[in-house]
Amino acid sequence: MVFRLLNEKSRIFAHADPYAVSDYVNQHVGSHCIRLPQTYGAEASLSHRTFGDLDLCRISYGGSVRVTSPALETIYHLQLLLSGHCLWRGGPEREQYLTPGELLLINPDDPVDLTYSDDCEKFILKLPARLIEQVCRDNQWSMPREGVRFASRYNLDDIEGFGNLLALICEEAESEQAVPQIAEHFTRIIATKLLAQVANNVKRLPQDEHSASFERILHFIDSNLQQDISLEQLAELARVSPRTLYGLFEKHVGSTPKHFIRQKKLEKVHACLSDPSVRVRNITEVALDYGFLHLGRFSECYKSTFGELPSDTLRRREA
Repeated sequence: MVFRLLNEKSRIFAHADPYAVSDYVNQHVGSHCIRLPQTYGAEASLSHRTFGDLDLCRISYGGSVRVTSPALETIYHLQLLLSGHCLWRGGPEREQYLTPGELLLINPDDPVDLTYSDDCEKFILKLPARLIEQVCRDNQWSMPREGVRFASRYNLDDIEGFGNLLALICEEAESEQAVPQIAEHFTRIIATKLLAQVANNVKRLPQDEHSASFERILHFIDSNLQQDISLEQLAELARVSPRTLYGLFEKHVGSTPKHFIRQKKLEKVHACLSDPSVRVRNITEVALDYGFLHLGRFSECYKSTFGELPSDTLRRREA
């Protein structure tokens, strides 16, 4: 592979204690535990960048190490093996060795059990589940109730242009003039490309007579997120009964109208708090602008959706 995935500017650790690297990964990339054999001298290295809602990580533990986790819960991990080999235990009687150029896509509810070889190095892309769900909603693809699941193992060459795309994302992430809108754009491309080119359980159904009406509904919601949007308004816009309206939302986005609108409002608040170009006086003002009157409940919903409090998002953009 000739793709350049993170350079020295992104280096966090070099020749480091594997447990120190593991602690950092737990904070920024995904919760896990590591186990090393009763030998010492392993020197780990790690490079890391945050790019919008993505986390990019290049990691080597410098020795044989077993990495386990019950599940990643709200994130997908895309792991590209750069060198060495990795033993993946995907369930009873399901052990497979990954070799350089192979990809492992770990779904949010998949347990993690990986053993690195001494010379193993990986590139890991962390993708929040809500971004995959958002692309499905925007494209009106039918999401299964159990959530979107991808096939686990494939070759980099199976996804046309994916290696170059990862390299370009790393280059943009390391740019001195990073632009939030560019990060958002590339994030959508990554999520869309995975959904379109990697085997998964999402159904991309042909449009029916209600599709145009539902598209009008989505446009109306996006254009009026600072307003109180009633179910009666949406039903009248789509020229359907409230019962049919619920059916449309269930079919196209796997959600109720109320939950979908709240999710879109939360995403807009998150975008405002994340983007340095958007002037924010305080979190309360932004929350009230989008109709969140109970601030304690708003903070709980926000943390449940994005994995951090609104104050954490605002603090991170100001760092």
